[in-house]
Amino acid sequence: MKKVAILQSNYIPWKGYFDIINMVDEFILYDDMQYTRRDWRNRNKIVTPDGLLWLSIPVESKGKFYQKINETRVVDNRWAFEHWKSIKYNYSKARFFNNFSDRIKKVYDECKNEEYLSVINYRFIREICDILGINTKITWSSDYNLTDGKTERLVGLVKDAGGDYYLSGPAAKDYIVESLFYDAGINLEWMDYSGYPEYIQLTNTFEHGVSVLDLIFNEGYDAKKYMKSFNKKDDVI
Repeated sequence: MKKVAILQSNYIPWKGYFDIINMVDEFILYDDMQYTRRDWRNRNKIVTPDGLLWLSIPVESKGKFYQKINETRVVDNRWAFEHWKSIKYNYSKARFFNNFSDRIKKVYDECKNEEYLSVINYRFIREICDILGINTKITWSSDYNLTDGKTERLVGLVKDAGGDYYLSGPAAKDYIVESLFYDAGINLEWMDYSGYPEYIQLTNTFEHGVSVLDLIFNEGYDAKKYMKSFNKKDDVI
């Protein structure tokens, strides 16, 4: 049995994104898809004493209505310095900030002159997977032959990857034709994002939908206890 998941790349994604990665044998970054503005591709949220703060990578999008995610370029390389400054300012007092700050800052330093959004997202995803102990194989949709049709393309990617199980995010229920998976001999499963436990956060109002960096800096070696894909409560980073 081989389980596959396919998602567009996100910038410093939330914990649920990494749960999906950890629940499959191969995770395919679906960056041949059209770039969508005001989405998670180039931005995410962190917690501050004054509420949530969006960190957004400035990208070239004006007039580029049909550009793909992997074609999207960064337009101002000062973003890396500014983002790290905001993270350091708001998380320096978190219990485990000093344990992981050097690793995250290193990725920002490596990405400050990177031209393409997809590469930036990939580097952060790989580093965070390594921090969490997630060893799932990560590939790109461009590594495979792509067919036409929304569901047909997903089915084709899973088959080309040698998969017989597909784990999908719940938002895809709006367009996926489930019968096409079953006709191809692929079992379709849906990710459930409900029921996440709360953890210690530097705010009075708990927020689940923020970057996983919030969980890592606040819970450190116990971060896995607050994720669904890790079954053993005594797992450590």
